[in-house]
Amino acid sequence: MQLNVIKKDGDETRELRSLFEKQLSEVNWSEKRLLTVFPLIIKNCYSKDLIFILEKHVKNTLIRLGRLQLIYKAIGLPPVETEYKALTCLIDEVDELLKQTKKGVVRDAGIIAAIQKMEHYKIAAYGTMRAYALALREEDIIQLLEDCLKEEKNTDMQLTQIAESHINIEAADKEI
Repeated sequence: MQLNVIKKDGDETRELRSLFEKQLSEVNWSEKRLLTVFPLIIKNCYSKDLIFILEKHVKNTLIRLGRLQLIYKAIGLPPVETEYKALTCLIDEVDELLKQTKKGVVRDAGIIAAIQKMEHYKIAAYGTMRAYALALREEDIIQLLEDCLKEEKNTDMQLTQIAESHINIEAADKEI
């Protein structure tokens, strides 16, 4: 694999700005895309705990999308969406899981794993954008990104808690 890097003469800030804007457009697309996917996932969940967490996450996604609009406004750009292909693959993974498993705790364990992969992408994206915003001295958007990052981490933690406290255990008991 060969990467082609385009350099602009001495404009490192502009290059970092481009990385920031690309990440922002991908996470904007991702949040919007997941809003269309989560209702189907929720419909296929068995655990009331998992349903509750995912329904809350959908509400928070709407809030994050509002924050992303504020970020675009603060940096003086119109909102842009760029497909993030890795997330598309993870969505396909969930689709396959739903086709290959029946509703119950085993499917829920698989859903949690798939959702956590998505959450980890978004944790990395928001964390990276926050770091870029700090470097670019975009003080007015740092808290918005920090709030998004905290929400994603919280969802990940909640998913881990229900997986470890009962869903994975119940799914393993199905093996016996």
